[in-house]
Amino acid sequence: MMDLNQTLRVWLSAYHEALAQLAESGVVPSPDAVRDGLAALTSTFVTDAPDVAVLNASVASQEEKSEQIPVRIYHPAPESALPVIVFLHGGGHMAGSVAVYDRICRKLAASTQHLVVSVDYRLAPEHPYPAGLTDARQVIMQLWPLLDRYHLRYSPMLSLVGDSAGGAMTATLSAEFQQNSDITIANQVLIYPSLDYTMSQPSVVENGQGLFLQREKMRWYFDHYFRHEEDRQAASPLWMPMTSRMPRTLVITAQYCPLRDEGMAYVQKLLAVGVKAQHFHLDDMIHAYLNLENMVPEQCAATYRQIAVFLNGPNVQ
Repeated sequence: MMDLNQTLRVWLSAYHEALAQLAESGVVPSPDAVRDGLAALTSTFVTDAPDVAVLNASVASQEEKSEQIPVRIYHPAPESALPVIVFLHGGGHMAGSVAVYDRICRKLAASTQHLVVSVDYRLAPEHPYPAGLTDARQVIMQLWPLLDRYHLRYSPMLSLVGDSAGGAMTATLSAEFQQNSDITIANQVLIYPSLDYTMSQPSVVENGQGLFLQREKMRWYFDHYFRHEEDRQAASPLWMPMTSRMPRTLVITAQYCPLRDEGMAYVQKLLAVGVKAQHFHLDDMIHAYLNLENMVPEQCAATYRQIAVFLNGPNVQ
């Protein structure tokens, strides 16, 4: 771990020591604790955000029209017709929300000059697989009517962006929509994505202990997400069929993330079928570093810049 960022190294030591003390005292993980923890972590370390126009809205649920899927819309230049991002947050399919990711979405909107629609999809275990995907799919299907309803200026070019579990959802929906001529996904950006629910990649073992996202916690997340003996390999974007109709793709990985290898393998599979795919790798980072921005501001700034260059450029270099 010689290349691991020194600030993160010190913080990780204290973080995992605190986790060990909790375990010794008999505290066990719970969905509420995980949600509170991610919210507290993000609010502590992501403290500044650009001032962009924000609108809270909703989309009618596909399953029950009386139910609404909350969304938060960010427009960095309301007088301009900007391309659109649908953002799906991380949190192991169990945590995170549009509120938790508010500052991250503001940064994403401002840095890319895209209108961003952040989806408050349903979470496991109360709403296991595939409820969150169903919500995200519905927002994408109703995206243009949603923006028209609020008279927002936009350009009908759609990109999907997601981190961690949100990256899994993004890649899953991109795989679905490659066969749907009614919806065109121009680009997808996967930020340290979870792409293999079988947990079979080498980095899951290599980086699965003491580096924030731990292998046993991943298993715990997935066991709460898949509640009905689903085929986890079939549900994994890494193992889904890919064709040249998959969207242009940027995958962001971190050297000390247990999900590193599945992200790298995904890029290679896309390239093999002729998809324009780009890989941005940070040698000194861990999983979820965008949620730890104040400790690693330069790496976070570089990541937002890379996403902006990718989304606003005509070709993958």
